[in-house]
Amino acid sequence: MPIPVKVELPSIGKGPRWGFFKLLKEIRHNVLRIVPEITTTQPIVTGKTFGLRWHMVMDPDTLGYILKDRLADYPKSTVTKSILEPAIGDSLFIAEGAHWQWQRRAAAPVFSARNIANLAPYMTHAADEVITRLQNANGQADMFDEMTRATFDVIASVTFSGGAGVDGDQVFAAIDNYIEQVAKISFLDLIGAPKWVPRPSRIFGSDGLGKTKRIADDAIRARQKSGAKEVPDLLDLLLDGEDPKTARKMNLAEVRDNLLTFIVAGHETTALTLSWALYLLAFDQDVQNRLRKETKSVLKGKTATAEDVSKLVYTKQVIQETLRLYPPAAFLSRTALADDQLLDREVRRGETIMLPVYALHRNHLLWENPDLFDPNRFAPNKQIQRYAFLPFGDGPRICIGAQFAYTEAAIILASLIERFKFEPIKDHEPEPRMIFTLRPEGGVNLKFRAL
Repeated sequence: MPIPVKVELPSIGKGPRWGFFKLLKEIRHNVLRIVPEITTTQPIVTGKTFGLRWHMVMDPDTLGYILKDRLADYPKSTVTKSILEPAIGDSLFIAEGAHWQWQRRAAAPVFSARNIANLAPYMTHAADEVITRLQNANGQADMFDEMTRATFDVIASVTFSGGAGVDGDQVFAAIDNYIEQVAKISFLDLIGAPKWVPRPSRIFGSDGLGKTKRIADDAIRARQKSGAKEVPDLLDLLLDGEDPKTARKMNLAEVRDNLLTFIVAGHETTALTLSWALYLLAFDQDVQNRLRKETKSVLKGKTATAEDVSKLVYTKQVIQETLRLYPPAAFLSRTALADDQLLDREVRRGETIMLPVYALHRNHLLWENPDLFDPNRFAPNKQIQRYAFLPFGDGPRICIGAQFAYTEAAIILASLIERFKFEPIKDHEPEPRMIFTLRPEGGVNLKFRAL
């Protein structure tokens, strides 16, 4: 049986032919509403909107060409940079060329397997905190709220180590406000206005963001004075990071912008993955029961730790299938810097290349019964075509924190399923809505009972 909730993509006759203000309204409400339904059955779709030609690519080989072979010719789009730059500057996520390369080399050791294992106790602690909250609840909760709080607790702990003077609630509120309000696509972004032209939504939503930057700056200066923790956290590792090729280290602004990048990306995307996973498991009790059998066998009543993650094989399959159906970064875009050809389409310099990951993951040419929730797709003996599954991107710019996210999601999800049974609530189905990430509109309200 297909999953009950999915974004209904418009027909090719609707999306690209909408009037300008109708299109802008649709984008601000849900970016995926501009992705035509035909993208789920074709390798490439080309169109023109207000005289601007664009291409949506769902062919894995072509995606590899864009994301790996011709990386320099297809940088992140102007719209992406306009949305993110006010919050995270020219940090690792949006920097290009040499400036990106040295930051990537300097930050790579931060997310080594050893450092992730050292930070995993914070993930276990966050799982314990969620378990306690649910045990004291009345058998019903918005699991999106719960998972957002849990993953923010993790990212705040591994970035600031609970440092004195850091107001976690204030940082949480500011980041949430940024994602909800500031990250909406502006009319000025859509028409390609220069970055120096003020975007009203970002002016009016910038106060919390400014406070967050000041908090981060203060925390960095304090750490520089006090020295590293006994077990280094992400802030220590960033301050100590050095590009092995140039010996360059990040200055305060670069450390702060990358720290905020990890905070924004690190808690929002994992919270979404966990929320959608719990929704899908509540919907499919057979999969939930199979997952619980694994978690009980591995955990034996305790909360999961980093040492358990490699044994939680089916847990990872559930996480991967969740990321296929509800990828947090469900829509990516690039700008062509040179004339080229993608499949049978001529591409001209300046045209927009869209990577609708949501449509890619549900493309009928690539996946059998793509609207089914089936974690067996990712069983160890199954082969997934490279670039057909892009929850963290791919190529040189694949998300640097992907393994951190998998570890955190596995620890929290396994611990919850081992302790609780989750069930859906009638007429409380979340609506997938993408502005910056693919959020569950209306929350993920579930019933649960302790086992």
